[in-house]
Amino acid sequence: MPRPKPAIFDKKKIVAENRRARFDYSIDTTYEAGIVLTGTEVKSLRFGEGSIAESYAEVSEGGVWLVNSNIPEFSHGNRFNHEPKRPRKLLLHEREVRKLHGAVAREGMTLVPLMIYFNSQGRAKVELALAKGRKAHDKRDAIKERDWKREAGRLMRERG
Repeated sequence: MPRPKPAIFDKKKIVAENRRARFDYSIDTTYEAGIVLTGTEVKSLRFGEGSIAESYAEVSEGGVWLVNSNIPEFSHGNRFNHEPKRPRKLLLHEREVRKLHGAVAREGMTLVPLMIYFNSQGRAKVELALAKGRKAHDKRDAIKERDWKREAGRLMRERG
């Protein structure tokens, strides 16, 4: 019997983070996905290089693909080096792929990668979020709420 996935994933070393995604999208659910990489891509990620700032994920050809992520070429990779912006396959259970496909197709949601990290077993993982885009007024509301919480915390500390 498979053990249930933890609510917060086991992150040992965070390589790339998409901090802008939490501001631009309202996040519904998060998934942990494996990622298919070549040897030089893994080495490049272990050195802390990589970016997912402009990337997104799409469901096609019976799988989920990470598009537009940038993992720069490995410095000592010679002829075995990889293409930096190639689409990379994400590893999810078939049930999760069907659920994501339905949400993207019917509800107009987006698959946004939040971070790439290595777990405790040394495997590269992607934290993927099912999210809905925010409008400009929603972003302003989020800024107001964040500022108010910061101010309230400051007042509580001052008063005791």
